[in-house]
Amino acid sequence: MLGVPQEIASEPLPGQILARGVCRHLLHHGFATVEELVPAPGLRVDVMALGPKGEIWIVECKSGRADFTADRKWQGYLEWADRFFWAVDADFPVDLLPPETGLILADGYDAEILRMPAAAPLAGARRKVMVQKFARHAALRLQAARDPAISLSAVFP
Repeated sequence: MLGVPQEIASEPLPGQILARGVCRHLLHHGFATVEELVPAPGLRVDVMALGPKGEIWIVECKSGRADFTADRKWQGYLEWADRFFWAVDADFPVDLLPPETGLILADGYDAEILRMPAAAPLAGARRKVMVQKFARHAALRLQAARDPAISLSAVFP
């Protein structure tokens, strides 16, 4: 399509569809969300949510068994959030998921939190860094949406 960035013109991937439903659901709980945030080099979370009390949740969206078993980085995400969740569709074999993690059942339109993980509160300094990263990520995404001529690859790792 003429004038439409490639990532907008293409069909969404299964994980992106799940992320949309998760983001819609979390908004009803007062959370603002961003997708594909990099908390540290080598890590890229599917959804990061910032709650009304400053709580930070990470949600990893998995489209199937192969997607989950190929993920070797998820444990590195735990130190960057107060709570960690998996988001999966109704056909996902949930017995694969670690029981101490959160579980969200999602589709492209909504989601439901089935299992709430125990909170592991971030230290104040880490929380400040993550809120700043969240704000910067959200602002840059908004700027790129308003001005498609901007190349986000220059600012996002």
